[in-house]
Amino acid sequence: MTKQKPARVRFAPSPTGMTHLGSARTALYNYLLAHQTNGQFILRIEDTDRKRYNPESEIDLISSLKWLGLNWDEGPDIGGPYAPYRQSERKDIYQSYAQKLIDMGYAYPCFCTQNRLNELRKEQQKRKVNPKYDRKCRDIPPLEAAKRVANGESHVIRFKTPLTGSITVHDYLRGDITVNNKQLDDFIIVKSDGLALYHLAAMVDDHLMGITHVFRGEEWLSTFPFHAHIYRAFGWEEPVWIHLSVFLNPTGKGKMSKRFAQQMRLKGNSIFIKDIRKMGYIPEGVINWIVLMGWSFDDKTEFFTLNDLVNNFSIDKLNPSPAAIDFKKLDYFDGLHIRALSKSELAKRLKPFYLKAGYSIDDSVLDKVIPLIQVRLHTLNEAPEISGFFFADHVNPNPNDLIGKHLTIDESIIAAHESYKLLSDLTEFSPSSLEQPLRQLAEKLGLKAGQLFGILRVAITGQKVSPPLLESMEIIGKETVLNRITIAIDLLKSIEGQPNQS
Repeated sequence: MTKQKPARVRFAPSPTGMTHLGSARTALYNYLLAHQTNGQFILRIEDTDRKRYNPESEIDLISSLKWLGLNWDEGPDIGGPYAPYRQSERKDIYQSYAQKLIDMGYAYPCFCTQNRLNELRKEQQKRKVNPKYDRKCRDIPPLEAAKRVANGESHVIRFKTPLTGSITVHDYLRGDITVNNKQLDDFIIVKSDGLALYHLAAMVDDHLMGITHVFRGEEWLSTFPFHAHIYRAFGWEEPVWIHLSVFLNPTGKGKMSKRFAQQMRLKGNSIFIKDIRKMGYIPEGVINWIVLMGWSFDDKTEFFTLNDLVNNFSIDKLNPSPAAIDFKKLDYFDGLHIRALSKSELAKRLKPFYLKAGYSIDDSVLDKVIPLIQVRLHTLNEAPEISGFFFADHVNPNPNDLIGKHLTIDESIIAAHESYKLLSDLTEFSPSSLEQPLRQLAEKLGLKAGQLFGILRVAITGQKVSPPLLESMEIIGKETVLNRITIAIDLLKSIEGQPNQS
């Protein structure tokens, strides 16, 4: 790989809602490029929209990024050479640059009231033309405009977009994009409250902070020319612009929307990192999943750790095509990464999920359980469901599930009773000492081994599906196994006389 210059990249979210997959992917690509080039990954909080800003969203954002392992080199919490990293604290900086644009003839104060703008929009809609500012204040003499501003007249500041010609912008994934200037509006760069809009604030910050590459969503393509106009008005060198692909909903037939995201949450799936974390997915699996929704290394390699990605990531292999969100792939990748964890690390991560489910955990027992369940897990929260019986004082099998396949209740009671007698007499309680005697018992009773093992599985684990039975019996221990079989026999006797529901 050709040695790249150190990249300075930023993840600059607006904390207005829960952190979702799109934000996480943008942060990840920034992180990878920074670490690959020995550059810097910067977190900048774009909070100038004070009406929509939500401090809880910022807390969720910080927590989500740290959980994913995407730590930053500069940011509002750790500082850095270009502080402050919160836009609401940089108001004076933006105003000074807005004034520079005015002084250079690239911007002007606009005194139009909201009522006038609303009427203008209605009139344009009647004529079926795209709503756009009519530039009424554009030609107010600068001295007159400055005097009105000094007198405290309410105003915004608009960029003076050229009336003729065109602008060509370059997106790294899509190439050159040319737009006629007459299609563009004289867009607002500073609101009447003095706070800058993204169009100005982000451009000023990116320049002052030395940002070399800008990763952002495809939705910014429509305003991309605005941002290039600002850069070129100041004569600044532009960063590499990279507009990432959009996410499609799981059907692949439409862009992921807030409404669809909420519908998915009701069905047990979510695009929000906080939810995904609660569901028991691990950050390694989530990272592997989202990185491939817009990037690929080749047509066969699919398993990546974060370090693998730092070594192999390339912006040349980003794909602008829309990416459908596939939750089955999330399960698949999460399972791969759970199996890649050491036994001790998996035990550490699983313990909180058992405790949340109400189990008291014996670490020595958990260490024995891990090898039985690690290959079966897709998420951490599956563990209490499939293996909680190891830590339970007792299990509560469905009595009807205790009836062996194609057997009567009486036949099932006999099988359980004979198993109890056999197991009571065994001095060794290991898979090797259990298997042959139980198979011989099944043959003696005229049963298939699966019929007998099925009865014992439900009796001992309370479940029709469980980790390997004989290994589970060894971990649970002889005394507990015999107690559970006794309870199972009593349950079967309680339903004698009822129709066989096997």
